[in-house]
Amino acid sequence: MTIKKLAFGAALLVALMVLWGTQRLASGDPGLPPLEITTVDRGEVSQRVVAYGSLQPVERVEVGSQVSGIVDEIYVDFNSRVQRGDVIARIDPSTFEAAVSSAEAELESAEATLELARLQWQRVQELREARIVPQSDVDEARASLRQAESSVQVRRHALDRAVRELERCTILAPADGIVISRSVDPGQTVAASLSAPVLFEIVADLTQMHIHASVSEADIGMVNEGQAVRFVVDAHRDREIEGEVVQVRNAPIMEDNVVHYETIIAVSNEEGFLKPGMTAEVSIIAEERADVVRVRNTALRARIPDDIRPEDPEETGDALVYRIVNGELVATAVWTGLNDGVHTEIVEGLEAGDQLAIGLSLIPDGQRNSRSLFSGDQAQY
Repeated sequence: MTIKKLAFGAALLVALMVLWGTQRLASGDPGLPPLEITTVDRGEVSQRVVAYGSLQPVERVEVGSQVSGIVDEIYVDFNSRVQRGDVIARIDPSTFEAAVSSAEAELESAEATLELARLQWQRVQELREARIVPQSDVDEARASLRQAESSVQVRRHALDRAVRELERCTILAPADGIVISRSVDPGQTVAASLSAPVLFEIVADLTQMHIHASVSEADIGMVNEGQAVRFVVDAHRDREIEGEVVQVRNAPIMEDNVVHYETIIAVSNEEGFLKPGMTAEVSIIAEERADVVRVRNTALRARIPDDIRPEDPEETGDALVYRIVNGELVATAVWTGLNDGVHTEIVEGLEAGDQLAIGLSLIPDGQRNSRSLFSGDQAQY
């Protein structure tokens, strides 16, 4: 059994050596083993700041109630379009109508008292001229007249206040826009004793929106107003949308022990497919260069075995790459520019079309697109 196992292992080793030799001869490159290769091309390289935020309307108005009572009628619903001054809800006015009637009656009583005080003042003046009454009666009549006049003013203000409270039972739209939220139903009691409850939310225009993005303190130094932005939302992952940074707020926000700064991004929504509250994955373009020579970053971290690695060049650059020239590896110094995490700009040292070695490939060229039930995923270097 031991001799059979050794013979089988030797046969398998010979077969692998023959297969490798066949692949090398078929490739016309007897000097190099199979290599993972990338090609230098021309394209765009951009340095981006990635952040996340939510879409919000540019102008949002919360409509509340200044009076307490039972909601009698509601005239709008979600997505209703309203104009400034439109009636959107009404609170039961019966209590406030009674208050107005009471204030009117009190005003009439105060006016009657004022009329009587004026008559008494005129009579006292006549009697005083005839020296029939003392001066104290004159002073008392004058004071009563002023008191009656003041009481009329107080009652008039009370009536104005009651009328205003009655008018507030009718809730009007404060601006043109679309109702995006309704928080009450007919028959619901509204209590406005401490703060005005929010009944509706109206946005003026959904064709222009803002993204409120949180940028970490490590990246905020690269963000400035006027920079271009590209973002995607979960509802339209296949569509990249453009925007522009319009404001970088200085107030720090602490999230999970990391300082963030809120950045406002203006977005056009003419087609109306963006909705308030959507989460946006934002890429703020800090710097961008188009139509430049670029390579994938893996080429700058090539792992070449020592037995086939060429000698380093005399000149030194920012990085070292390995070109394939006439079937041989040539170490080349390059000077790099902008890096976007995937590609790096090559300022000097390479041209578009150059082929670079990244490392050894364990998958032969003829089998790269084939899979075996027993092979699984092959490792690559």
